[in-house]
Amino acid sequence: MKPARFLAAAAVAVTMTACVVQPAPVQATTAVAAPEIPGTPVGKQLRWLLDAATRPPVPESELKAHFDAGFLQNIPADQVNQVLTAFKDMRLQELTRSESAQLIARVEAAGVLFNLSLSTNGAGLINELLFRQYITPAPKDWAELDQRLGKLAPQAGFIAAEVTKDGACRPVHSVAPGKARPLGSMFKLYVLGAVAERIASGAFGWDTQLTITPELKSLPSGELQNRPDNSKVSVLEAAKLMISISDNTATDLLIHKAGRKNVERTARAWGARDKRNTPLLTTRELFVLKGIDYPRHARKYLSLGTAGQRAYLDKVVAKAPLSRVAMWTAPRELDTIEWYASPAQVCQAFARLSKLPDKHVGEALSISDAGLGLDKAQWPSVWFKGGSEPGVNDMGFFARAADGRAFVVTTLAINPKTPFDSGQTISETLGLTRGAFTLAKGS
Repeated sequence: MKPARFLAAAAVAVTMTACVVQPAPVQATTAVAAPEIPGTPVGKQLRWLLDAATRPPVPESELKAHFDAGFLQNIPADQVNQVLTAFKDMRLQELTRSESAQLIARVEAAGVLFNLSLSTNGAGLINELLFRQYITPAPKDWAELDQRLGKLAPQAGFIAAEVTKDGACRPVHSVAPGKARPLGSMFKLYVLGAVAERIASGAFGWDTQLTITPELKSLPSGELQNRPDNSKVSVLEAAKLMISISDNTATDLLIHKAGRKNVERTARAWGARDKRNTPLLTTRELFVLKGIDYPRHARKYLSLGTAGQRAYLDKVVAKAPLSRVAMWTAPRELDTIEWYASPAQVCQAFARLSKLPDKHVGEALSISDAGLGLDKAQWPSVWFKGGSEPGVNDMGFFARAADGRAFVVTTLAINPKTPFDSGQTISETLGLTRGAFTLAKGS
């Protein structure tokens, strides 16, 4: 009998690219019929697993009826339910291999694609369950990367650059590297930088406590919005949550503590000088401008000068209740209400962060690699920050090679007319990124 096998770590990847907004799951523009599940023993268990993922927690008695006893001895029922919860409502996309007692399928959960490996024992009970994030094959050369990037998004910016010892970005390959595009939550790189600079100046510390007041709460992604009003969180915890799970309330707390104008100054000093970044919006403000009585607030805000916009944010937007926000599922105001930088400027932001002497910066940025999965022997340190909303799917990485050299690979994918199929887009962007790091390192 095969030893029971289970991979729970992949469940964390479901939340890895959470960014500013979380609309309803985006469906492919062309409806595709779900693949037929075979009536084999392993096929019957796949059918049960897809159903079980719609209703966790599943009773232990039911799990015992579907999992091998040795499996549940190694992986207790509560751990199985943790993963079923993380993969809640997963959908079958494709069967890539199907035999009587083993199959490999592609499934989607929370907008991320995974390869699911499932096998059964002689009694038809599950004795292997593996989830591995699906990543498309890496391009063999820059020409292939450019071709695939053109298919990825109608508007795309890209850079693969080496970060030199003096902190400059030396481009190895790029596509529209100087064109500023919407960043989504990638703007939080500048918030982290401003916080680190304020701490270095002695303004406050990583252990300084922030108060989660109702007016500073935002909407998901994140978890701090669910904590009790007036509870406390340290600057360090907020920074880690802001980067690792793109916590929007954590972001707004940090902007408030560092000062909006200080974050704006950091962004300009680090190269992001686009006028649309002033005033620099909090995530809550973006939700209100795009999600309450749209387009009334957006049009009024855009009709004002900088001073008028600051006043409108303070006097009108700040008083709008988040309960009135209606999430949008189509691209909205991507050229006017967002945060903006070019691929080259994002590279500069990563480079500036890498030169800060504070270890906590790297701690926050290295919590998640978004499932990129670079070989740790060759790439011992990987940082990630992404950003998304309908029509925006951005991913940026900084990685240090074993030989000490450092590289940045950033992809800004924009579709101003149609939302992305996020699962396919993320998988393809990760595949392009993997290939880019290999090609850049060998250049």
